[in-house]
Amino acid sequence: MKKIIYIDMDGVISDFDKARRNSPLCNTSPYKGRPDRIPNIYKDLEPIVGAIEAVNKIMANDNFETFFLSTPPWDNPDGWKHKRLWIEKYFGNSARHKLILTARKDLNIGDYLIDDSKFRGQQKFKGEWIEFGSKKFPDWQCRFNLLKLNFLINI
Repeated sequence: MKKIIYIDMDGVISDFDKARRNSPLCNTSPYKGRPDRIPNIYKDLEPIVGAIEAVNKIMANDNFETFFLSTPPWDNPDGWKHKRLWIEKYFGNSARHKLILTARKDLNIGDYLIDDSKFRGQQKFKGEWIEFGSKKFPDWQCRFNLLKLNFLINI
């Protein structure tokens, strides 16, 4: 039976922080402190360095079923669409019907969750939460030691 892996988008495979820093609206009302509301902020996010290659390797492993698990911006409905289009742009048909948008990641059933945040139920996820950006898993270029997932990503 295949193990299920969920991979977060913003801060894990797409560089939301860079888009936030570069947006001229970031420090203006009503967007200050709520960059997720900035129009089109999700439209053309750059990938995190090494993310596309690493995720493609995970998706190519026949031992796993891979899904993208992201929190949608409630006050920015275009963000929902842009997240879907971003996944299609970078992963094509291999990611078709693999995007799940939810604010409660702990409600998903799976074996692994690769996520950089702890504010949407990640700590209560029933499988193993792999905290991306932590000392143990700082980025996709760190010879990401996921042997317990039965593979090693060599970038």
